[in-house]
Amino acid sequence: MGKKKDICVYFGNTISQHLMKEKKVVLITGGSSGIGYEAAVLLASRGHKVYAAARRLDRMESLKQYGIVPVSLDVTDPSSIKDCVKTVLEREGKIDVLVNNAGFGYFGPVETVSMEEARRQLEVNVFGLAQMCREVLPSMRARGSGRIVNISSVAGKTVLLYGGWYHVSKYSVEAFSDALRMEMKPFGVDVVMIEPGAIATPWGIIAADHLEESARGTAYEESAFREASIFRKAYGGNMLSSPSVIAKAIVRASESSCPKARYRRGMGSGMMLFLHWLLPAKWWDALVRRVCRIDL
Repeated sequence: MGKKKDICVYFGNTISQHLMKEKKVVLITGGSSGIGYEAAVLLASRGHKVYAAARRLDRMESLKQYGIVPVSLDVTDPSSIKDCVKTVLEREGKIDVLVNNAGFGYFGPVETVSMEEARRQLEVNVFGLAQMCREVLPSMRARGSGRIVNISSVAGKTVLLYGGWYHVSKYSVEAFSDALRMEMKPFGVDVVMIEPGAIATPWGIIAADHLEESARGTAYEESAFREASIFRKAYGGNMLSSPSVIAKAIVRASESSCPKARYRRGMGSGMMLFLHWLLPAKWWDALVRRVCRIDL
């Protein structure tokens, strides 16, 4: 096993350079901002034909200057997913790489987050991702090659206070991707996960807004508002990792001849998982409460 891995690593760069001579067709969801936007630009700069998909086409107009093709997509609408994939396949005849980047974080106490919002969180982060995979798999299997890159999170292995439904969605992405990777191996289709840590995107501000919205006027208001304030300070500062860190990981996962099952990148990603593995559950809970300055 070790020798096989060494051979793979030894020849990896040479093979990757050879493959780069052939332009890859890449479809990336959530391409209108943040990680998706930067990954689309970086992939296009390396010679790939990139289709960036999102609900708001007007927010992707600037991508056209890089040769990127914006495509309309609502990952909660099965017909929109079908139309998006069909558009790319009809124009290019194939999709070499699907990057499932679309997603958002809805934070709030389990008791007060409505089941409608909980289902919406899963529709976007899990079922939309799964449906995108289902749509591209037949053509990838038929060609005997392809790659699916799912953007997971360290939140798929650790849990923060008031993040219940978001963590459920990311734990699901982890399990789904592991299962799909094993299923697709005989067909020559790779499934890779990117696990970002704390990245400077609008995610934290959106999560803070949702947290305050769901906790306002409830027994959780004081502590939830305190945590939301911490989110805003962290994501409004300059301490977090740049989205380019994850964009580069997406490029590596897309181009590598021998991709890893997981790429962990970004501030705190390694430390959070190490502490979560090391500490007993009660100690982890206490650490999270202390970080959030919450006495529960």
